[in-house]
Amino acid sequence: MNSREPGKPGSLGRLGFGGAGIGNLYRAIPDGEALATVLAAWDAGIRYFDTAPHYGLGLSEQRLGAVLRDKPRDEFVISTKVGRLLEPNSDGGKDPEGFDVPATTRRVWDFSEGGIRRSIEDSLERLGLDQVDIAYLHDPDVHDLQAGISQALPVLEKLRTEGLVTAIGVGINSAEAALECVEAADLDLVMLAGRYTLLEQPGVPLLERCVERSTGVVSVGAYNSGLLARPEVPEDAHYNYQQAPPEVLERARALAAICRDFGVELPTAALQFPLRHPAVVNVTAGATSPEQVSTNAARMEETVPEELWEALERVGR
Repeated sequence: MNSREPGKPGSLGRLGFGGAGIGNLYRAIPDGEALATVLAAWDAGIRYFDTAPHYGLGLSEQRLGAVLRDKPRDEFVISTKVGRLLEPNSDGGKDPEGFDVPATTRRVWDFSEGGIRRSIEDSLERLGLDQVDIAYLHDPDVHDLQAGISQALPVLEKLRTEGLVTAIGVGINSAEAALECVEAADLDLVMLAGRYTLLEQPGVPLLERCVERSTGVVSVGAYNSGLLARPEVPEDAHYNYQQAPPEVLERARALAAICRDFGVELPTAALQFPLRHPAVVNVTAGATSPEQVSTNAARMEETVPEELWEALERVGR
């Protein structure tokens, strides 16, 4: 199956909705605000929604499903992830992995066929849907890359053959690890976090190989942990989820200055940049309020002059 056709041609669209934020990443969001955020994405024309059991110990899946189960099923694409099962947890307290939720369950790595099948079943129950369109192996580079390649990816290929999912891929932070996965399996998609952005503009062999293999790339983390999310780069900006070092702040501010010269705000260029590579089929961005969704959607539709891209490319060399 062609990566550009998870369901139907062009079905991902240019902009997707990432569900980590509505899983209470870093801070709790009331149910009403979270559901309004998903509805705002729908109203903005977004039809690709990504989530994972990891996001808020299932809360993201529950909240997405509460909205999407009432929408026409053939009008949207939804992805979730496998690799972490949620098991009952009696220790209490808050989730230790950055989500502001009670730790009533805990994450257990499981790349086995039984574990992956159970993960899909559990996700469907939380979502309230009969099928997910795309299943990504989540963070194999964090846990055990070789086990992911030898154990989990063949299972995903099997599930696709069975029709349990329409498309398969990996959700990953390392471009090098992603390339190993692309070489080892017939993947439809790679969800690549933060490794091909306006800030870094690296020569990523992964992307060229994805073009050769017709494997689409979904770009996430286009704002580099928020560093590129505002027109002016503040001193306390984060990069890779830590305080940005001085040299990174300096580079981000140089990019912002070039964007201003062409009448474009830095976040607009950051959001649109990944789509300039032929491997990239979608940019997925998280949001925790309807206003953030509207801003992202508007930025994706802005016209960016070709001269700005040429100027930014010269800086990236």
